[in-house]
Order: sequence, then structure tokens, then C-alpha cells
Amino acid sequence: MKQQQRKHSIKRHTNETKIELAFAVDGTGQSVIKTGIAFFDHMLDLFAKHGLFDLQLTVDGDLDVDFHHSVEDVGICLGQAFHHAMGYCQSIVRFSDVTLPMDDSLSQCVIDVSNRPYLKFNAVFSNAKVGQFDTELVQEFFQAFVNNARINLHLNLHEGTNVHHQIEACFKAFAVCLDRATR
Repeated sequence: MKQQQRKHSIKRHTNETKIELAFAVDGTGQSVIKTGIAFFDHMLDLFAKHGLFDLQLTVDGDLDVDFHHSVEDVGICLGQAFHHAMGYCQSIVRFSDVTLPMDDSLSQCVIDVSNRPYLKFNAVFSNAKVGQFDTELVQEFFQAFVNNARINLHLNLHEGTNVHHQIEACFKAFAVCLDRATR
């Protein structure tokens, strides 16, 4: 019996953002991402690559205001796409725990694909910004994803001094952990 493909597409248009997203759980790590926020594009590309997800994403957001609406709305759309792609979540591993290094940084991610949203975010970044990107938006992204994907996520940053590496460790650990939980 052939397994149904776990993928979903979303179009979301608000006063702040216009988003088109296609997401496949069972991908090969391919991505085409254009949010207008270079650092965020980089993190989402790493998420797709290390989670073996396929992700196509275009965002036209109110970047002249700040990056908040675009980052949060991407989390909403990606979470919704994940939730719809997973369907009833039957016959999956469901739980996963990954500890992942990125040079000086060490992040731990624990997931339960439970249909119950909860985020425990234990990460204090060494700087308020990496380039033009506000580091507080990392938590906003994960909160939006969790609420819409309906998963339980604990994300802990244990070590690190380089803020780029700190955030990268979080996104990579999340990607690998989510991939393992959905097998």
C-alpha cells in the first residue's frame, strides 16, 4: 500500500504580509525561500536541509515597519502546513530528543507531535541582534509554529557565545528532531 504524501500548501494574505508556502514532510531537503530577511532565509534553508523537508516560500511583508509580522506569519503558515500535512499523525514515532552542536553553541530540542500546543523556550542569546535580525523573533517564530502545528516543543540553548551559531543550533536541532518525530 502506497503511503499518502505528507505535504500541504498555504496562501495567506493579511494587511501586513502576503505569503505563499508549499511544505513537504517527506522531502529531500530542497528549498526556495524568499522572505526579504536574509538571516531568516538562511535559518529556514537550514531547517529544510537538516530536516529533509521540502519548502518553497515567498513573503511580501511590511519590512519597512520591522521583521516581526513576516517572521511570525511564516511560523503560522509553516505550522499550519505541517499540521495539515501530518493529518491524524498515525503510525509515527511521535517523540524525539536531539542535542546538537554548532561550533561554540549547543542546543537541545525535545518534541512530542501530540496535537497539544506547548512551547518551553529556554534560550538567552548573547546579543539582541544578528545583523538586522532581532533575536527575540526566534521565540516568536517557534511560538507561532507550535500553536499552529499543535506540537509540544522544548527548546534549550545550553551553550554559546556567537549569536549566529546560537540561533543556528536551535533551528538545526529543531529540524532534526521534527524529522525524527515524524518518521
